[in-house]
Amino acid sequence: MRVRAPLVCSLCVLAGQGAEAAITLDLTSKDSIKAAASTIAFDLMSYYTGNNTGDVPGNLPDPYFWWEAGAMFGTMINYWYYTGDSTYNAVTMQALLHQAGDDFDYMPLNQTKTEGNDDQGFWGMAAMTAAETKFPDPPSGNPGWLALAQGVLNTQIARWDETTCNGGFRWQIFTFNNGFNYKNSISNGCVFNLAARLALYTGNATYADWALKTWDWMNAVGLMSPQYKIVDGTHNTDNCTQKDGNTWTYNAGIFLLGGAVMYNYTNGSALWQERVTGLLNASMIFFDESGIMHEFCEFGKCNVDQRSFKAYFARWLAATAELAPFTHDIIMGKMRTTAKAAVSTCTAGKRGTECGLRWNMTNDGSLGVGEQMAVLEAVQSNLVDSVPGWVSAVKGTGTSQGDVNAGTGSTANSRLTTGPVTTADRAGAGILTALVLLGVLGGSITMILE
Repeated sequence: MRVRAPLVCSLCVLAGQGAEAAITLDLTSKDSIKAAASTIAFDLMSYYTGNNTGDVPGNLPDPYFWWEAGAMFGTMINYWYYTGDSTYNAVTMQALLHQAGDDFDYMPLNQTKTEGNDDQGFWGMAAMTAAETKFPDPPSGNPGWLALAQGVLNTQIARWDETTCNGGFRWQIFTFNNGFNYKNSISNGCVFNLAARLALYTGNATYADWALKTWDWMNAVGLMSPQYKIVDGTHNTDNCTQKDGNTWTYNAGIFLLGGAVMYNYTNGSALWQERVTGLLNASMIFFDESGIMHEFCEFGKCNVDQRSFKAYFARWLAATAELAPFTHDIIMGKMRTTAKAAVSTCTAGKRGTECGLRWNMTNDGSLGVGEQMAVLEAVQSNLVDSVPGWVSAVKGTGTSQGDVNAGTGSTANSRLTTGPVTTADRAGAGILTALVLLGVLGGSITMILE
């Protein structure tokens, strides 16, 4: 994941501020929820240019980074799953297959030089969602969604690093990228989440072992507190002593869902029920007194990446409510309140239906992919009770083709190291992450303040 300098709000179209909500939403009506989701999805996909002639399938235009495109297509798989609307299935499948890379592990050569573990992880989780929701299988001759998710995990677990901090995964994959010395919660969360889900889908205990190993390291190193508060990350240059104490919705959500999956995998163990309960209670800091979801950077200034974080939190909350039913009523109560507030901001943009960032006010003028994704997940998550649960090979309901050895023969490393890393390569990588490292030194890895 990368961080850019603060954007001048070129996308902040203020037309429609203060107007009545342009999208109506009746949460007692599935048709109303689907209609609202359809409108939000249309505005979201209007930002996508990868299906235009001469553009690259799976990429979003500037200022969005590659990882967010993968996250967006995860949202669009969920859109199909919840609504049954297949309008965007073809472009979603095209994107997921095109960006899989030569080794089908989401290490495409056009991204790899600046790709982080979390970037790869978001594409892998999108493929996993496709397997779990029984998204249409790829055409013959392509790997299955399950195999793509396995390819990501297999390449990532090979990067487990015990040279410092007694283990954990680094943020960056390659030594020449700034941030290689940072071990962050989201990169470790991607492995925990994906490993747990692969264990549930396949029944393979090796995946569960990796989920447990990552969970234990997060606790031992202090990125997850005894009260289940998850902070952003830590540098290995001081053996992971000091921490960046910022809290983000997506860090809470990625571990919450992974925990719910492990609860399900262990047939409702008391230990995982306790952990999921603790994670859910700790995540209540991301809701205001009215029950509306927020990101703390909204009280200052969120960058492009951060504007999308609530999307993943909402997505993973809804899945948690399904997989760990004891959380259902608490989560869905918050999701109903949040959806109503979020959709009330959808009054801007060319059509007067684009949504804002802050949901406790009228449209704040902050428009974009992240804002649309977040509101779409908040709205469509209210359909979770009306769709079949996730499928799996264990239950005999999953049909996605897997490959337990996927990714183990990855050539991404050798492709990158056959030639010298140029000054331009280093400079490009450095520019992308310099602000992040400056932020860490100041106690914040990603927050950009006014």
